[in-house]
Amino acid sequence: MTAYKTINDLPLTGATALVRADLNVPMKDGRVSDTTRIEAVIPTIRLLMEKGAKVVVMSHFGRPKGKVVPEMSLEPVAEALSQALGLEVLFARDCIRDHARATIEAASRTRQVVLLENLRFHPGEEANDPEFARELASLGTVYVNDAFSAAHRAHASTEGIAHLLPSAAGLSMIAEITALSQALEAPERPVVAVVGGAKISTKLDVLGNVVRKVDHLIIGGAMANTFLFAEDVDVGKSLCERDLKDTALDILGQAVKAGCHIHLPKEVVVARELTEGAATRTVPVREVGADKMILDVGPKELDVLRRVLDECRTLLWNGPLGAFEFKPFDEGTNGLAKKAAELTEAGKLLTVAGGGDTVAALNNAGVADKFSHVSTAGGAFLEWLEGKSLPGVKVLEV
Repeated sequence: MTAYKTINDLPLTGATALVRADLNVPMKDGRVSDTTRIEAVIPTIRLLMEKGAKVVVMSHFGRPKGKVVPEMSLEPVAEALSQALGLEVLFARDCIRDHARATIEAASRTRQVVLLENLRFHPGEEANDPEFARELASLGTVYVNDAFSAAHRAHASTEGIAHLLPSAAGLSMIAEITALSQALEAPERPVVAVVGGAKISTKLDVLGNVVRKVDHLIIGGAMANTFLFAEDVDVGKSLCERDLKDTALDILGQAVKAGCHIHLPKEVVVARELTEGAATRTVPVREVGADKMILDVGPKELDVLRRVLDECRTLLWNGPLGAFEFKPFDEGTNGLAKKAAELTEAGKLLTVAGGGDTVAALNNAGVADKFSHVSTAGGAFLEWLEGKSLPGVKVLEV
């Protein structure tokens, strides 16, 4: 695994630490409705304070496109951050210049934390403008990136600033990198990946990279329909990218060359419409019917996939097996997720999952807290699976 600079590498006694967090959190009626991302940065903030640093937190929120949009202010997040920390959080109404500097200078090193206003209120943030990066850097003496979910963007606060100050990865960032490296870069074998979702077109690079690195690839969701169609299966009215038949065949060919065993469903659950509680039938995959849609894997197929997990030591999961948002089409995803959780708790399987739909599916199955690691970093997680270098991570390498 590549080595990264950590908090222990920084001179922290008497320092002012600029912490890049991802506080782009869901809001409802002007209040934070999900504190997951806030809670993720708390251990890093506390460790920095314990080591004698004054902590200044910065983040983006929404997409204001370089303009001040009052509805996208981070001020409501300050209260939620304060509650999570159990400390007062001073809010700076700008992320640079005199007001930011004055707020930081007024903060108590041991009893208060500073939260800067939305970085994206300035066009220099997303442009990775060197002058904007210098303005941010002038507010502190060290820099810590704890926002893996924003590390796939070369922005001033994720990449530019790291060239200007002693820099390190935060605890949450290190946890993400370690988990993903264990699953994809130096895994204990055999390795199985579950890749699902609606379309091949959104995950071409993921599939191309993964087939070269895993022993088993379980393809699920509507994406599997395109592969089945490529193998001359009549998928009826199922969601299917028929124009990507050759692409699917190419991926199947790559898998053969790489020695990766691809698992496509042989038994499926079908229905005439995708609605809650729709009438269903379980059929062999070559008996779908012209008026039916494939919406989940069948129970026999689920048993096959459970046995695949039994054989493996590492699982990487991105995307559901079926239309899990509608019962009963969540049974395949739920069943395999619960099997993975059971093996994880028994110490037999390292389980790493990520992506928005994946997190929702694992929560639906009630097992998200039982996996070894569940990433909430959508775009960054996918780009890592694609084998791409993430600018905000690359710059922290030793």
